Amino acid sequence: KPELKTASGILLPDRAAKAQAPNYAMVLAAGPGRRTKEGEILPMGVKVGDKVVVPEYGGMTLKFEEEEYQVYRDEDIMGILQEE
Repeated sequence: KPELKTASGILLPDRAAKAQAPNYAMVLAAGPGRRTKEGEILPMGVKVGDKVVVPEYGGMTLKFEEEEYQVYRDEDIMGILQEE
């Protein structure tokens, strides 16, 4: 059974994942990160190919050439699924 883990490495108990009715998604693209007030780039917690847990509600829907994609901020990602 894969364990749920946040982008920062915190393991999530089963009940935390069920509380918000999560959805699973595959990361298709990720930017370099976001800038701090000092101008430093904070790297993304996910990378292309990661299987992630995202909230049922949230994110933004973008449509390209009849395909719909969900876009989430890094801090909205609930966890990264890792195979054992």
